[in-house]
This record gives sequence, C-alpha cells and structure tokens, in this order.
Amino acid sequence: MCGIVGIVGKQPVNQALYDSLTMLQHRGQDAAGIMTVDSNTLRLRKANGLVRDVFQTRHMHRLQGNIGIGHVRYPTAGSSSSAEAQPFYVNSPYGIAMAHNGNLTNAAELQETLFQQARRHINTTSDSEILLNIFAHQLYQTDNDAVTVENVFKTVTEVHRQIRGAYAVVAMIIGQGIVAFRDPWGIRPLALGKRETPEGNEYIVASESVAIDGTGFTFMRDVEPGEAIYITESGELHSRQCADNPAHCPCIFEYVYFARPDSFIDNISVYASRVNMGRKLGEKIKRDYAHLDIDVVIPIPETSCDIALEMANLMGLPYRQGFVKNRYIGRTFIMPGQTQRRKSVRRKLNAISAEFRGKNVLLVDDSIVRGTTSEQIIEMAREAGAKKVYFASAAPEIRFPNVYGIDMPSANELIGHGREADEINALIKADGLIYQDLSDLVAAVQEENPSIKRFETSVFSGQYITGDINQDYLENLDAARNDNAKTSRSSDADSNLELHNEDD
Repeated sequence: MCGIVGIVGKQPVNQALYDSLTMLQHRGQDAAGIMTVDSNTLRLRKANGLVRDVFQTRHMHRLQGNIGIGHVRYPTAGSSSSAEAQPFYVNSPYGIAMAHNGNLTNAAELQETLFQQARRHINTTSDSEILLNIFAHQLYQTDNDAVTVENVFKTVTEVHRQIRGAYAVVAMIIGQGIVAFRDPWGIRPLALGKRETPEGNEYIVASESVAIDGTGFTFMRDVEPGEAIYITESGELHSRQCADNPAHCPCIFEYVYFARPDSFIDNISVYASRVNMGRKLGEKIKRDYAHLDIDVVIPIPETSCDIALEMANLMGLPYRQGFVKNRYIGRTFIMPGQTQRRKSVRRKLNAISAEFRGKNVLLVDDSIVRGTTSEQIIEMAREAGAKKVYFASAAPEIRFPNVYGIDMPSANELIGHGREADEINALIKADGLIYQDLSDLVAAVQEENPSIKRFETSVFSGQYITGDINQDYLENLDAARNDNAKTSRSSDADSNLELHNEDD
C-alpha cells in the first residue's frame, strides 16, 4: 500500500506536500518522495525512511514551485532499495513525473511490450515505472505538438485499455499541469479537494480525505472509478470518464485496516464502518458464543479500538486498554522475515498486568494475517496473568494473497490458507477464536453507502474482480513474496546501496 498526493497551487506547495505525506504515513513507511516544478526545472528529493527523516530543511528549501507531487511507499513488489522510491521521472515527452498506489497484474507483459514497441527500458522492478512509461509513450503517440485537454484524456483512455489491476495515479507534466486517475474498478482510493485564495483556486488530489482536510483544503469528492482529473498549471480543472466499462468495487481492507479512521473513502466514514464491524461481531458473539465466560474486552491497538469498544458496549462488558503501544515500531506483517516480525511484536506492545490478572479476556484485532502477532499477544496476555484468552477478528479468515497493492505474504504463509477456525485457534493457542462473517463485514461497510453494491474481497473469498488472475499468476506471486525471496532481495538492495554510497 502507498499514499499519493498532487497539488496545483498559487504559492509554493512544498510544505503542503510534506504535511499531506505525514498524514498519509500510515500507508507506507519504507520510503518517501516529493517532486516539484520550479521555472520549468524539476526539483526532487526521495529516499528510504519516514517523511520526517527524508526531508530536512535544506531539502525543503530546494523543493520550490507551485506545483508538485508526493509519495509514501512500502514495497508491494520488488525490493526496498531507495532506487524504488517514488516519484519516478521520464524526460520524454516534455518531462513527466508519476506517483502510483496499487499493483498492475499484467506488469511483465507490459514491460515486454514497452521494449518491443517503444524501445523503453525499465530500470527497476517497480510496476510504477512501467505505468509511467506506458503513460508517457501513449501521450507521445497522441501529442499534436501540444498537450491539450483532449490529448490528456485520450492518453488516460488508452492507458486504461492496456493495463490491468488496481491503481490510483498522480502524474505531473512539466509546463502543463497534473493528471490524476483511478482504475476502472475503483479498487484503490483517490480524492479531490480545493482551496480558494485571492489569486484563484488551488487543487489537491490525495489517497485519503484526511490529507485534504489536514492541509487546509476542502474536500470536494472522490475521483470516480475510471475517471481522470486534469488540472492545468493555471488552475483550470477538467474531468472526464475515461474507462470503457467502469464499476465501483473498492477494496474492503481499506476500511478494516489501512485507512485512517478520520478519512472518508467513497462517501464511507472509515470510523463509522469500524463501529459497525464491532456491532456485527458483538452480535455474533452474543448469539453464537454466549457460553464463553468473558470478563473484559481488550483491543489490540490501534485499529481495533473502535471495534472493541462497540463490542463491549453491545455485550454489556467492561472495555479496557490492556496494551501500551510503542508508536515508533513499524507494522510487523510488512517486515521481511519471520524472526524479525516475532521480535518486533514484543517491542511494539507491552501488557498492563492489572487488566489481565485473574480474568477471562476477549482480545479483539482487526484481522489475522500470518498469525505471528496473534500468537505472541496471546502469550503476553497469559504471562500477564489472564486465566483464559479468547480472540476475535473483525475480518474473516484471510485465505488468499492480495494482488491489488497490499503486500500480504504468499498464500502458504497465511495462517488462514487451507485451515478452518479450529485449526487456526490451535496454532495461535487461544481458548477460543471468533471470526467476523464476510457477509457481516460487507454489510458493516455498505451500511455507510448503500449505493456501492460490491467490494473487492479477494483475500477472503479468492474471487479476483479483474478476472485475469489464474493459478500460474498466484504461483509466481508466491515465489516472489515468500520470506526467502524477500530476504534475497533485501540483501541485493543492501549491496546496491553500499555501491551507491561509495560512489557518493
């Protein structure tokens, strides 16, 4: 998962881009980048690390200009080398920079086509660089010595026809403006905002509405699936539907885990959807698990806090914060190695013994991916004195890999793959395990916007809505995502970084 932002302003946008990226930091902690245009010259700073570490005062002084784009990343595919950090740039035509959130499912085919037809070389393993070159080549094909509104929308239309998968994109064309577009299924989110100034309107596009609200812009609307937004340097806004058959199937995992609770995505409050998840799961426990002798409900911070509070209220049980979270440890399921993940759980959470001692506790989490974190937390609860430890997941069993931009592990590393709840319960060593039903999860989110009839739920159901995922693709994905492959790529990236630093 990644976060993207683009701003066309009437004054320097470097600070607004920086602020937006800090509000999207939860979407990627591996790398960050900002690119601006100043007097027809590109200004770029990108590197591995958190936003606050990548951008120092000297970098911000150099990032001048009234138009720019930004990106926060964690590696969905490829390595974590700084060479993979975005935005990416190509010099022809005009000079185009791009930031991308998502994953192209036909990336290998596209890379071969680019070389054969356009003689364009891809220098990284990132599908974002492929997407940039597809866009650039198509704009070159449609260009009539000038970038026009018609040419921009024709380019996006052709890009939609060539690429498959999930993508939210912001691209900057030097001397022209910013183009933003969303995949025809609307899998990955993208929102549009505006700010009125004495000099005229300023516009922003970002992955989540929180990056719009928090920078003083006013949220206008979500970018529609398949739609393109073109904002010229002078501040003219144009939009057009560029997909042949758009549908609206947003990724449901955005609401379960990734998005900030203060965001709205596709007219759905993330916070409200999580409260609804808690109500649905609480109702299931009251109905089907009334025999469990639960004394207290404790969330595993932080995403599940709102869920657990609603469950406790509905079930008439005390709600307690039993764990203290170290906010300076990254998300554990993203970390490239089982040993590292296991150690990081203990550094990430610490139990408050008084809330566990002598009690039968119900631990609530948003989801269970590998099961590593769940097993460790259950062990911590027992060490803190809990008599019994029950575990509830606000999401159903995650049985299948994600191919649309979330770096979930290979299928064989998912604890839910090929296992039923009782088998998973035995592996994580709980006294009882309750999963949310998929129908209840969908209903919890859909309740906030009934006009959305379908969600992307492939990690639970194995049904990939783009219709192009077969067993060969999943086997190749498994080979690329397993821990051994990631360790190898990480070593390669370290070697490349050492060479780069020596050259510096």
